[in-house]
Amino acid sequence: MNNLTRRDPLDDLFRGFFVRPVDFGQGTNTEAPQMRVDVKENAEGYDVHAELPGMKKEDIHVHIDGPVVSISAERKQDKEVKDGERVLRTERYFGKVSRSFQLGQDVDEAKASAKFNDGVLELSLPKKLAAQAKRLAID
Repeated sequence: MNNLTRRDPLDDLFRGFFVRPVDFGQGTNTEAPQMRVDVKENAEGYDVHAELPGMKKEDIHVHIDGPVVSISAERKQDKEVKDGERVLRTERYFGKVSRSFQLGQDVDEAKASAKFNDGVLELSLPKKLAAQAKRLAID
């Protein structure tokens, strides 16, 4: 019963080095932020609150297809650099972020409403009434 394990100390050094990402000080943050979304259901419909800090109302788009709701937003980078000024680091994300989710029932798009205030998108999505089955009379 020989339970010897062969270990290489350099193996441990390199394993720890390559597991974590290395920041070479590029000065930019390329990781897209996550859109935080709260969805609540009541008898009449759904209330959705999505956090979109720093976004403009014109750059937010909501698409409804039956029970599927898609929210997308894009923040464009302002490249305003003054003479003699140099950007050393920016941690704000510029680009597109999107989220899609499926609700339990179709949404009535005609009655849906949205408002954007203080970085929070609020959607009021009424449920579409279920189609009633119709009995045909036979002549």
